[in-house]
Amino acid sequence: MNETEVLRVLEAALLCADEPLALPDLRTLFDNVVEPDDMRRHLAALQLDWSERGLELVQLAGGWRFQSRPDMQRYLGRLNPEKPPRYSRAVLETLAIIAWRQPVTRGDIEDVRGVTVSTQIVRTLEDRGWIEVLGHRDAPGRPALFGTTRQFLDDLGLRSLDDLPGLDSAEAENMLDALGLEPTTESAD
Repeated sequence: MNETEVLRVLEAALLCADEPLALPDLRTLFDNVVEPDDMRRHLAALQLDWSERGLELVQLAGGWRFQSRPDMQRYLGRLNPEKPPRYSRAVLETLAIIAWRQPVTRGDIEDVRGVTVSTQIVRTLEDRGWIEVLGHRDAPGRPALFGTTRQFLDDLGLRSLDDLPGLDSAEAENMLDALGLEPTTESAD
């Protein structure tokens, strides 16, 4: 199979996939004959091929996917004018604490926020697939330790937690806003 055919197969698979495809999944397209380094080279070539288009090939925590470029969002939003989900300030604060300080218990979150974390807040983040129980702290009551998921990283367009902006940066304040997940005016608990 020549390079053009490999690129066509990769392009088709990535464009048709419902979720990011990991390198091992992409290698199965070729019966694992294509070595990982060669696969990375092919993916880099695809990224270059798509560099001037409305879509881009990106690597995320869950693998590789095509997605629209950020500068296309204002146009694409006109096709589907429904609003993205809106979350209360309490939900967003809780998510931020978990993302930057994980693994954390509900008590740790309450210490930072200064108010009780309702079960509904945790359920909302779990239902979205953004947090999960990573284990339990060796303390009385064995409280659950929460952390973010691969889905959280993929939804925010991050490869790893190291890609999170610093806590004191303006980028951190605007990270969820960029996804249209600005807080509602609901109460803080």
